[in-house]
Amino acid sequence: MSVGPEAPEPRWAVPPVGGWTADDLDTLPNLPPHTELIDGSLVFVSPQTLFHSRAVSFFEWQLQSLLPHDLEVVREFTVDIDIQNRPEPDVVVVRTEVVEGLTQTRFPADGVLLAIEVVSEESVTRDRETKPVKYARAKIPHYWRVENHDDRAVVYVFELEPSTGAYTSTGIFHDRMKVSVPFPVDLDLTAITAHRRAAKPQ
Repeated sequence: MSVGPEAPEPRWAVPPVGGWTADDLDTLPNLPPHTELIDGSLVFVSPQTLFHSRAVSFFEWQLQSLLPHDLEVVREFTVDIDIQNRPEPDVVVVRTEVVEGLTQTRFPADGVLLAIEVVSEESVTRDRETKPVKYARAKIPHYWRVENHDDRAVVYVFELEPSTGAYTSTGIFHDRMKVSVPFPVDLDLTAITAHRRAAKPQ
């Protein structure tokens, strides 16, 4: 019985000296969707939970109707922090001036007003510790972290403190989220986890 040759490993499996760069995300072949670059290393996402999917859609569509005309909300889109960091927030609010066209693949950090991360089991450390530090260093003014606590959505809200260059907590929201910055928001968070029953046939 003949054995065929083993398939070659993808070219992106072994990073170059110094790690990958932000530009590499646009040119490396066969990368899985939503690959991020953190500290020069490629980060692959795990399968989404229903909570994660619902929360991302909720914030995308809810914020779309609340944004001032000079802002735009986009889901799962990478942000250039520096040459070794190009994370992909689950939802991002940007100034329209940095939206260049439909072939665009990333936003500059200085055009980002708000980054939102929905925490998954495998992303807890990144979303609670790693990414907030990098977003703050890039001077992104607002960061929201969304978590599932006993099948209830909880939102942790942070604002950049200019004197320290770090985020400070400005609120923890259960069931209802009401804030005035970066723009007025009043959201029913229970809609994220509400059980959706099929309509009975007439």
